[in-house]
Parts: sequence; structure tokens; C-alpha cells
Amino acid sequence: MSLPPILSERLRLPAVASPMFIVSGPELVIAQSKAGIVGSFPSLNARPQSLFKEWLVRINEELAKHDADNPDQPSAPYAVNLIVHKSNDRLEEDLATIVEHQVPIIITSLGARPDVNEAVHSYGGIVLHDIINDTFAHKAVERGADGLIAVAAGAGGHAGAQSPFALIQEIRTWFDGPLLLSGAIAHGRSILAAQAAGADLAYIGSAFIATDEANAVPGYKQMIVDSGAADIVYSNLFTGVHGNYLRGSITAAGMDPDNLAQSDPSAMDFGTGESTTPGAKPWKDIWGSGQGIGSVDAVRPAAELVDRLIREYDEAKARLLAL
Repeated sequence: MSLPPILSERLRLPAVASPMFIVSGPELVIAQSKAGIVGSFPSLNARPQSLFKEWLVRINEELAKHDADNPDQPSAPYAVNLIVHKSNDRLEEDLATIVEHQVPIIITSLGARPDVNEAVHSYGGIVLHDIINDTFAHKAVERGADGLIAVAAGAGGHAGAQSPFALIQEIRTWFDGPLLLSGAIAHGRSILAAQAAGADLAYIGSAFIATDEANAVPGYKQMIVDSGAADIVYSNLFTGVHGNYLRGSITAAGMDPDNLAQSDPSAMDFGTGESTTPGAKPWKDIWGSGQGIGSVDAVRPAAELVDRLIREYDEAKARLLAL
């Protein structure tokens, strides 16, 4: 299984930072890419839409300066997440901005459209698509996606319910293209395990919430540090689609995390940010997180977190070689 150069040549670690709604902005993306992993953010984090172009210009300029100053260790590429959902009334405008600035990697979620993939391919970009099962994986590839992101059980935010082993093994029976694995990955050992299971790259999100550059309030960052897998609640109440959230944030919003009502996909609205729970908006008040945060012990710079992951990854490889 070979990766395109953009996903292999400039990475210090086989990892992509996942785009986190509200949390991921230029500061975090730039820090991640400088540290040697693919940084990413959702286009919808830049509000109003005119700010999206400003963010892309800033990211491109700062990474170009870094590369000029550090020719022996250039930055990794970056990615932008497009929500391909009927409620996203900015999709066409954001896509035009992406094409104008030739964003190298696009991550599509909640819908696969051939015209979006063709637009990215027109300038040589690649598209990775979020999927939660083998059926959606087939649809994404049939509609022109270059690679897949298998969002397995335990992932932060909107997440699937299948074991990573089951999901990866089914996809690998027919797909030999770029495959990323998401779900409770916050330690270097888990990155190596993702590769052993058949993925090319790990997809890491929640650990980066507890970084200096993340656009998260201090209480959110500290709750990531203080929480573990048992503190994650899987519910579809907040957006209509099942996702993983921090128990403490649900309690703080005045709800019982063990007795949450059910919702449905029609409740999702990325255009207005409305919620089925008045007074408590998803992501802003109800904080998303994956199950892997038990290894997060402090709020630290993103570069320091990447260095820790690299060290753990190398130690895990050495341990396996010694067995």
C-alpha cells in the first residue's frame, strides 16, 4: 500500500490531526504542520466566510516562511474539512475559495459528492472522506474520493460504533488506497497499532484540545486532562448524529448524561449552529472528546505533544522488534 507523496514525504509521524469544530484554527494548524504532522481545520470555523480566505493566506505564508528558514525540516501539508451536508449553506463558496488557494488536502464529511472531488482534483489536490462503515466507504470511493478515514468506535465528535479491527479489515479486502484510522488514538503505541491493523496513518483529535494553540476555553482543556474513557458519553441528542462527548460538560449544562433523550439526523444544522437542546449548543457548551484521553496528562504546546507521540511511537516499534 503506497501513499501519495503529499501524505508521506514531509511527515515526521504517520499522523493527521483531525479538524475539530470551533477548536481548530490557524494557530493550531500551523503548529501541527510545523511539528511534522498534517494539521487541519473545518472551513466553518472561519466565520464570517470572508475570514476563511484570510486564514488560508496566513497558513500558507507562515508555513512557507518556516520552510524557507528550515529547509532540512520543512512543514507537513495542511488540510481543510468541508461539511458536505444540506444544512451547510456555505459549501459552494468555501469550495471556490479552496480551489482559488489550492488547499493540498480536503477532508469531506457527512456526504460524498463527485463535483466536490472533481473541483479538488482540478488543481491536483486530494480528497479524504470520513466514513463509519464499509457501505459508506464504497460510496465514497465510487464518487471519487482518493482516500478514506475510518471513524471507528471511541472517536471524538461524530463517531461510528464499529471496532477499528472490524472496520479496517473489511475495507482492506477491496481498497488499497490511502486509509486513515480514527478512534481513541492519543498515544504513540496506538499510532503503530493503527498501522499494524492495516491503516496507513492515524487520525488524532482529542489530545490536541489540551494544547496551548487550541481554540478551547481553559475549562474544556482541563476537563480533557482530568477525564478518561469512562467519562465519555455516546449520544445523538445534541446534533441528531451519534457522537462522543465529555460527561462533565453534559452535567454542567444541567442534563443527566445517563438519561439523555434521542434525536434524529434532521436536527443537524451546521448553517445556524442550532441544537435540539436549548441553552446548550454542541461543541460550544457540550464538549466533544474521544475515549483516548486517558493518556493526556497536561496542557502543553502542540509541538511538545507531537514530540511525545513520536517518542512513544519509536519506543513501541523498538519493543515489538525486541519480542
